[in-house]
Amino acid sequence: MQPLSVAAVDHEFVDASGVRFHVAMQGEGDRLALLLHGFPECWYSWRHQIPLFASLGYRVWAPDLRGYGRSAKPTGIAAYSVEALMRDVAALIDASGARTVTLVGHDWGGIIAWFFAIRRLRPLDRLVVMNAPHPFAAAPAFRTWKQRWRSLYALFFQLPGLPELLLRAHGHRAVGEAMRGNCVHPDRFPDEDLAVFREEAARPGALTGMLDYYRAFVRGGGWARQKALGAEVIETPTLLIWGEQDVALTKETTDGTAAWVADLTTHYLPDASHWVQQDVPDEVAAILTGWLAEPPRSEAKTRRNGDENQDRRKA
Repeated sequence: MQPLSVAAVDHEFVDASGVRFHVAMQGEGDRLALLLHGFPECWYSWRHQIPLFASLGYRVWAPDLRGYGRSAKPTGIAAYSVEALMRDVAALIDASGARTVTLVGHDWGGIIAWFFAIRRLRPLDRLVVMNAPHPFAAAPAFRTWKQRWRSLYALFFQLPGLPELLLRAHGHRAVGEAMRGNCVHPDRFPDEDLAVFREEAARPGALTGMLDYYRAFVRGGGWARQKALGAEVIETPTLLIWGEQDVALTKETTDGTAAWVADLTTHYLPDASHWVQQDVPDEVAAILTGWLAEPPRSEAKTRRNGDENQDRRKA
């Protein structure tokens, strides 16, 4: 699949939830595909999927999340609470005027998408999450040393100032190398693509805004508040796509997801990394196209390499 040309999308600014968002747009109609990127990315991480969703008849919005790229960058950790991030999604949906919404998230965008579906802030037609575990299903795995070791970077991000300094060094090289250095197919992360992410991270205030997601969730109490609220089963038909070569998240963080999602389809991709939609865009396109064409199912199914596995795992 050829990546999206920057010139092939419209770039507009949308005021929502008191924040000015830069949004890359393509397609028409009243079916919205809202794509939420992760850290340390921007709208461009969806360069392969934007034209795909548009070709399937969706109006696609891929915003720079608050704190990122050309979107506004509020100051203070509290501005990046998970509650504020969920309100952003609701406000963007309202601003779109769409009749139906397919919410798609990767990494931090996936965490936001999970909580948004759990809290049912707005009706969703479909939910797609890539390499971000359901927060309640993943809780047992995060108590293991295997996952705690992989999560040390998130603890480092709690420090003030120093993470920004390291990410800023050598022309924000670490931003690009976080992707190419931890992927399966480095040829799919050419210099010109990584330059986009570095340039967006170099905008004033961006690095702190990006890191404040982690700070608000941990020392800002975001996870503690959400955990105290508990969670009901998600009824929205949900697709989980997981690159198994994820250096930050173990596959075990997905165990038990079916207990929290009524209609779940999971695809594990052994030849893909955490950056799954960029690492193996053709495989992701085939999965999305097939799943979006299927009617919702009442029972969860897990697939591996296209073969169905009926073993439903419990939390």
